[in-house]
Amino acid sequence: MNQDTICALATANGIGAIGIIRVSGEQAIEICEKCFDGKALTQQKSHTVHYGFIKDGDEVIDEVMVSIFLAPKSFTTENSVEISFHGSPHIGKRILEVLIKNGARMAKAGEFTMRAFMNGRIDLSQAESIADLIASENEASRKVALQQLKGGISQEISVLRNDLLNFVSLIELELDFAEEDVEFADRTALVQLLQKIESKLKSLIDSFQYGNAIKSGVAVAIIGKPNAGKSTLLNALLKEERAIVSDIAGTTRDTIEEVLHIKGNAFRLIDTAGLRETEDAIEAIGVVKAKEKVAKADVLVYLIDVATTDLKDDLAMLQELAREDLKIIICLTKIDEVDEADQKAKAIAKTLQSDIPSHELLQISAKENIHLQDLKDELSTYVEHLKSESNVVITNQRHYESLQKSIDAVYKVKEAITHQISTELLAYELRNALEHLGEISGEFTNDEVLGNIFSKFCIGK
Repeated sequence: MNQDTICALATANGIGAIGIIRVSGEQAIEICEKCFDGKALTQQKSHTVHYGFIKDGDEVIDEVMVSIFLAPKSFTTENSVEISFHGSPHIGKRILEVLIKNGARMAKAGEFTMRAFMNGRIDLSQAESIADLIASENEASRKVALQQLKGGISQEISVLRNDLLNFVSLIELELDFAEEDVEFADRTALVQLLQKIESKLKSLIDSFQYGNAIKSGVAVAIIGKPNAGKSTLLNALLKEERAIVSDIAGTTRDTIEEVLHIKGNAFRLIDTAGLRETEDAIEAIGVVKAKEKVAKADVLVYLIDVATTDLKDDLAMLQELAREDLKIIICLTKIDEVDEADQKAKAIAKTLQSDIPSHELLQISAKENIHLQDLKDELSTYVEHLKSESNVVITNQRHYESLQKSIDAVYKVKEAITHQISTELLAYELRNALEHLGEISGEFTNDEVLGNIFSKFCIGK
């Protein structure tokens, strides 16, 4: 694969001021020189930029700037060229056609990054962080992805693997002298090391909930009976008329999802159908979908009209939806529309406290923007409480699964030592632990896994 010279559009599709085409491979500079009217590119120094024209035979396609990167000082560590052209999709297409005519081929999704990985410039976790960095939609996800790109995860895992590798080497040495019944590896020291590794792995695993919230956004389901003010709240938080607001019960029949950014974190707000028994078939489907969204949500914002006197249905619904891992924020709404709102709120709070002990309670008016900042602060606090002690945050599902396998392998090694099993089996369990740790950086992987990872990248990256 690395014998080919590849090319692709590196900028987004569509019209822009400029577009950039990337070319990488052993013949990248020679191929570009064939269609470049300007300086002889093969005679230029690395990291230089040259003015000229891209031509198809005698036909001038565009006026361009060409950047030269000689191996190994490029992203892929191969000879690389970047062609900056006037940002017409048609011009980009014509330049790619000329490059292919002269010996290049179109790159596959993620092939530039895959070459950087295969050529040892970055490890697998860093490659994945590039995709995360490109896809980052908020400040928190950008910071985490950049920290991972700098090798944060790899450094943590590398220290653990190196310590474990020393013991594996000693255990393997024992196998060579099995007939002499000697021990080169101090079992007590190995147990202490395993406890250290277990503690670090737990810390990394615990960080995944926070990392996933940063990467994917916190799912916040806005629930309540019809006309409790769900759509009004969504519109007020987004500061736009996103959902239809009406005094007619059952206006919202499907779920509406929008992203709200608070202090650099993303919250996926989900406005749902009002929860009630209904004979309307479409509205009933909306109620079912609302419950399904709550089942997958991280936070439940449950709205109760502060004028409500009968909480029976609300209590039943809250008890049905409650989960140990679900943060519940109950908002008493429309406090601007009733007299003595505080007294009514206290009465509701007393009832809720006895039946729904674990929740936050706020009084708000979405219509008048009263105490909405308190709700935003509660959402921010939720994310802050997810933070773990680890300096490295896990955001990738594959990394999380590999860490789970690693800690399971560590448990098995500890059990093997406790039961004093044979050195052969101990060595086997230790190799398993090493392999699962190596899966994160790509030291142990297979073509199917690599293909799946890089296929999710955009073309040109």
